[in-house]
Amino acid sequence: MMTDMPDTTSTEGLAAAADAWAAVLGPQNVLRESPAVAPYACTTLPAAPGPAGVIRPGTAGEVVEAVRIANRYGVPLYPISRGKNWGYGDACPPTAGQVIVDLGRMDRIVEVNEELAYAVIEPGVTQRQLSDHLREIGTRLWLDCTGAGPDASVVGNVVDRGFGHTPYGQRFHHVSGIEAVLGDGQVLRTGFGHYRAARTAHIAPYGPGPVLDGLLTQSNVAIVTRLGLWLMPQPESFCFVVCFLHDPDDVVPAVDALRGLRLDGTIRSVAHVANDLRAVSSGRVFPRTLAGDRAPLSADWRARLRREAGVGVWTITAGLYGRKAQVAAARRAIAKTFRRRGRELHFLTPQLLKAGDAAARLLRFTPLGPRLTEKMLRPRKVLDLHCGVPSGHFLAGAYWRHRDGLPPDFPEGCDPAQDNCGLLWLSPVVPMTGAAVRAFLALVEPIYAAHGFDFLITLSTVTDRALGAVMTVAYDRDDSDEAARAMDCYQALWAAVMDGGYIPYRVGIQSMADLGRGSDGYWGTVAAVRRALDPGGIIAPGRYEPASGRPETMGEDG
Repeated sequence: MMTDMPDTTSTEGLAAAADAWAAVLGPQNVLRESPAVAPYACTTLPAAPGPAGVIRPGTAGEVVEAVRIANRYGVPLYPISRGKNWGYGDACPPTAGQVIVDLGRMDRIVEVNEELAYAVIEPGVTQRQLSDHLREIGTRLWLDCTGAGPDASVVGNVVDRGFGHTPYGQRFHHVSGIEAVLGDGQVLRTGFGHYRAARTAHIAPYGPGPVLDGLLTQSNVAIVTRLGLWLMPQPESFCFVVCFLHDPDDVVPAVDALRGLRLDGTIRSVAHVANDLRAVSSGRVFPRTLAGDRAPLSADWRARLRREAGVGVWTITAGLYGRKAQVAAARRAIAKTFRRRGRELHFLTPQLLKAGDAAARLLRFTPLGPRLTEKMLRPRKVLDLHCGVPSGHFLAGAYWRHRDGLPPDFPEGCDPAQDNCGLLWLSPVVPMTGAAVRAFLALVEPIYAAHGFDFLITLSTVTDRALGAVMTVAYDRDDSDEAARAMDCYQALWAAVMDGGYIPYRVGIQSMADLGRGSDGYWGTVAAVRRALDPGGIIAPGRYEPASGRPETMGEDG
């Protein structure tokens, strides 16, 4: 579905804008030459538009000036926080001719309020940076982490409405007070934040008047320069729950049971239901040398990998947080609901993990010691993630079909786009009923098989009533035939889920032009808002903007 709008940026306009930006930002923060710009064009997609240049403002004031200059010379801007939007477009703009606004220099943690449990951060702040800072200052507050790795931006994920793992996993629901620069250069502060004397900007998100925060997410009307993020107080007790299902059809009653546990508040975290290959791929790559070069893996090989990884056909994970009595009661309710023949239910606590580590140290000089140490690594990383400590360990799935396997120093510093991984993500939303999941799997799994790819999927409880089905199309980017088939597979999946009513909760640049498919008027209203807030169409043309809603192609939806 990738379509490019014409590159209308003139060479003269771009050169004049670059000179003006250099005067404001410093010439070292205006990149035009290929070696400096090339890393921003790296992508996990089969192909994506490259940037026309890169600018790197260091303050909100510099963002304002950069936007005004862009308007003066008609140069479109594409803002990124850290550019780690792997599988959805990475740092690449949706259309050609755009100059990337890299906000990575804006990495200040402006405030941490321990009493009211929030932080105020800029877009360049990474998961690692905020998590480390909370520990360094000795606060008992946790960040909700995603599996995107330590170097991913917190703000970048929030404004694309990503989700994490804890009870604060719906991250945008825990934001209060956003500062953003609109497409015309004006500064907008949402909620109570636009009142100079406001005392509640970051603790109460809804001030008088319309709520505008949503306009700043998955949109192209502004550049977010700061936001307030609620943090989770460290609970008295925590327990990680994992349940392995060994019957593929058991996922249907398991989803129904999970819905009940979410609706009654027993499980307050985001719970994840991963199929076998999604779970296996979080710790290894495709067994190319043993199983042959081509996907998909046979049933026998999938069974072998499940045994080696110690996972089920489906794996359900969740976190339990609260006082000791609350967590104990939740454990009893989950055990009563999930314990049955064909399932393995385990409860992992920090205390149990410490005991395992101690045993591994005692046995370190025996053959069992190293194996136990390795076996403890994955549970430790999973538990850390649920306790606000990010890890790159879970980026292994992006390397599933990578020809050279995992990098030698994995997971430190890994970057799937820079490493030439092939990765396409599609994230439709499915009703949280067993019947709906059965119908959805019957719709999408055959498409993978028809195009010759392994089926990797995680169903996550994005609400108490809905599942976000994050599906991975992993491919060998060095194989042009496989890359073409991957895009064909993705497009077939896109058409199937859109026409089937399972609309994605977030979208990559490869599909934004087709967002009007089956829509009734909504995108025309969005286009009208954009014209009001960004009359020059400067901010990220084509981002969450279907072709039918773009100014030069306004049709029925516009």
